[in-house]
Amino acid sequence: MKLNELTALSPIDGRYAGKVNALRPLFSEFGLIKARIEVEIHWLIRLADNPGIPEVPPFDGDTIKFLDNIYRELTPEKAQRVKDIEKTTNHDVKAIEYYIKEQFKADNAPPALQDIMEFVHFSCTSEDINNLSYALMLKRGVSEVTLPLMEKVTNQLQDLAIGFAEQPMLSRTHGQTASPTTVGKELANVVARLKRQMKQLKSIPVLGKINGAVGNYNAHLSAYPDVDWEENAKALIAGLSLEWNRYTTQIEPHDFVAELFDAISRFNTILIDLNRDIWGYISLGYFKQRTVAGEIGSSTMPHKVNPIDFENSEGNLGVANALMDHLSRKLPVSRWQRDLTDSTVLRNLGVGLAHSLIAYEATLKGLSKLELNAVRLEEDLNNSWEVMAEPIQTVMRRYNIEGAYEKLKELTRGKAINQESITTFIKTLDIPDDAKQQLLNLEPRSYLGNAVAQTKRISQYDG
Repeated sequence: MKLNELTALSPIDGRYAGKVNALRPLFSEFGLIKARIEVEIHWLIRLADNPGIPEVPPFDGDTIKFLDNIYRELTPEKAQRVKDIEKTTNHDVKAIEYYIKEQFKADNAPPALQDIMEFVHFSCTSEDINNLSYALMLKRGVSEVTLPLMEKVTNQLQDLAIGFAEQPMLSRTHGQTASPTTVGKELANVVARLKRQMKQLKSIPVLGKINGAVGNYNAHLSAYPDVDWEENAKALIAGLSLEWNRYTTQIEPHDFVAELFDAISRFNTILIDLNRDIWGYISLGYFKQRTVAGEIGSSTMPHKVNPIDFENSEGNLGVANALMDHLSRKLPVSRWQRDLTDSTVLRNLGVGLAHSLIAYEATLKGLSKLELNAVRLEEDLNNSWEVMAEPIQTVMRRYNIEGAYEKLKELTRGKAINQESITTFIKTLDIPDDAKQQLLNLEPRSYLGNAVAQTKRISQYDG
């Protein structure tokens, strides 16, 4: 059966393929091949720049341009040649080496390259190339694709928070009526949490190594004992905009991969929390959803407008976190100096990110369809005068009225309370007249603490 969006095994290559196109050039087999060639080319250029390796003289500008174009101008059709070579070598990284050497023999190749062909992949173990390639893929996938969408979700929530900063809303701790807040403040809480995770995500260094078969530059020093190979590796890795990991076995231990995925998973978990809360507020009628022409909510109940975007997001976030959880727990574990259990797992670096992107887009779509139902919010507040027990008993405590809490508990718990009964109770209190008047002026919709002020400051919060 021919592979297409209808026959793909995974929904990220089928139903949702269009939503993850930005990740495809980075995390596909083509993306991996391109990154490997890029690392091999930069390693060769680095050798040429090292005066301690006279057999590889410095390259001129035209030669460097030719070398860079081997990966910059790579197409899926050209990458297929690598796969064809791999059918013979049965080794994916060795196929990269042979492909590069083929390019050195091309008619337009600078003649000098044929003299230094044996320095392609010089002293490298496959993992030297692989770890840097995956690091580049992950760094670019997070910084260029994932983080911008995270920021878009956060910014949209922030705009909603500020827009609804002054809209009173009944809180529901444990699902029960509780001290009022504002719609904006509840969204601002989420914004603050998301910003904090993004700040942590941005601070995680993406590491790399290129130190040979067991991390000790054994082969390097056997050929060039006077070269400072640590400085050479450090310079190469810095040139790739990565950070050098000095201590490794054959493999870079992937701890930073776990750190990245754990941070993204925490961001996702916060979004799951948001999706569920918005779902609940829609159920309570606090939000309505704008209808979209042609959309069907239920195949049998024509009236329904289901919160499908938030449900879709929640489901994909769960899948994303499950995948990233496995990677973050598996990848840092390798027997002795190296085993291959990470090899097939690393090929899934982009899958959790893909499900995350699908979820972020779904949340954005859901948020864009929300309409505040102020009438329903006011109705709930007006029917919940029992929440005024908190400020009344707190003021009573200030003026040392014994048993303040117990008296309000007796008045309100399990009983129908309205404005009249609350007003009557306040008038009986033996407290200063100004304090009594302040309580009489309070109502559920105005008992908001500093919710409005907190919300309006959310744009200044940087995590």
